[in-house]
Amino acid sequence: MEKPPMILITGAAGFIGSCLLQYMNEQGVENIILVDKFTDAVKEKNWKQKKYKHLVDRELLLDWLDENKPNISFVIHLGARTNEAETDQTVLQGLNTEYSEDVWNYCTAFNIPLIYASSAATYGNGELGYNDDDTMLGDLKPQDAYGISKHEFDKWAVRQLNMPPAWAGLKLFNVYGPNEYHKKHAPSEVLNAWKQVEKNGCIKLYKYHSDESTEEEQQHDFIYVKDVVKIIWWMYNAMTNHEWTPEKNGIYNIATGNACCFSDVAEAVFSALDKQPAITYIELPSANNTFHYAIEVSVVKLKHAGYHAPFTSLEEGVKDYVRNYLSPNKYY
Repeated sequence: MEKPPMILITGAAGFIGSCLLQYMNEQGVENIILVDKFTDAVKEKNWKQKKYKHLVDRELLLDWLDENKPNISFVIHLGARTNEAETDQTVLQGLNTEYSEDVWNYCTAFNIPLIYASSAATYGNGELGYNDDDTMLGDLKPQDAYGISKHEFDKWAVRQLNMPPAWAGLKLFNVYGPNEYHKKHAPSEVLNAWKQVEKNGCIKLYKYHSDESTEEEQQHDFIYVKDVVKIIWWMYNAMTNHEWTPEKNGIYNIATGNACCFSDVAEAVFSALDKQPAITYIELPSANNTFHYAIEVSVVKLKHAGYHAPFTSLEEGVKDYVRNYLSPNKYY
């Protein structure tokens, strides 16, 4: 008897992976293989109550696939070592580059469509802009070991002559939303702001301008995690229904295309809590010279591929996150 087709998600216990699992459950999809390290008790609430078929340890994936020979119809590879403070290039090369190559080769060998997570960190300091044209990959200069490890796989992927029948890489920008509680390194600005309000009643932001009369700020592109999983779901359906032409294979910015200031995030958090804003500006540490003021992300490629759903506004996304998840301490 032929085994039913399965969807495989790596990084399934993490932030975006667990939100994607919940969203797919809401669409009636339960034939899912979850891949991750499932030993973190803090992350257990991300996946424990959701519906799936198998749990597979990240390090045992290839052996498990060889032994069980599941009928996999799709792979969504979100797993990675995402700590941007990690400096051990060997660890990052193994988990973010070589592991991804193994996943790619498996999908190629068995003719399985693939969506994988890249990162906005591949753009480095943004001096060349944020245009997701695959031909510009060779010019980008990531500034940390994490960004380099993700960039190396992006460059490797676009060079391959043998590839999955359909594929897309996702350069994820500032994603925020439920199920990120476990993140010890670089949680979203929304979570950071909410924690400050809960603890101190105010939010501290860095002052980015030498003129003390001006509080000029960084601008970033913040995207709600529920929009991210909707994009993945749309790509999944397009590839599954053979609506994804070879010309669409490539790497995509996953962002809203609209930059917002950190003060916009802070004000949205106060609004969601029905509190008057209390924001204090502090000096930027002198050792930190990696900041740049504005990020203008192009999402034209995503729209040309056929994704036209509206993005959740920062105000509405923060409101949903704060009121329905952070304040009541709930998971998605």
